[in-house]
Amino acid sequence: MDSETREKIKKTVRELLEEADMNEMTEYKIRQLASKRLELDLSESKYKAYVRHVVNAFLEEQKAKEEEEEEAAGDDNNNNNNEFDDDGDLIICRLSDKRRVTLQDFRGKTLISIREYYKKDGKELPSSKGISLTEEQWSTLRKNIPNIEKAVRKMESHTM
Repeated sequence: MDSETREKIKKTVRELLEEADMNEMTEYKIRQLASKRLELDLSESKYKAYVRHVVNAFLEEQKAKEEEEEEAAGDDNNNNNNEFDDDGDLIICRLSDKRRVTLQDFRGKTLISIREYYKKDGKELPSSKGISLTEEQWSTLRKNIPNIEKAVRKMESHTM
């Protein structure tokens, strides 16, 4: 295939991909739409392979962009908003004046703690009221948040 045709296919396929709903679009649909725009049968094997290459390259670029954006957002959050308690544990959020979520290292294990704090001698100290979850337990809880929310909604609808 000549370089002019190659460039036209690449440009058209990329335009279609940028406009597309990536949850609905398939390589086959892209090939069909590009065939219509270019008035060229892209189902021929020499074109089909090139369209696949362009689609894959586009998807890899999009994934890399998303990862960079997530990393940049994470860096912004980490650099500008880090708050640590008196024990040096990272405060993720404050649920109230006395309750907070922290990330801590305890005996070499990372724990997510949701705990009440009290003041003593000008320091805020963790109380025994709360829970510390391992990464595995936190992951299980996170996966079940939709089920918990559903149960809460159901319970609330019964009380109204």
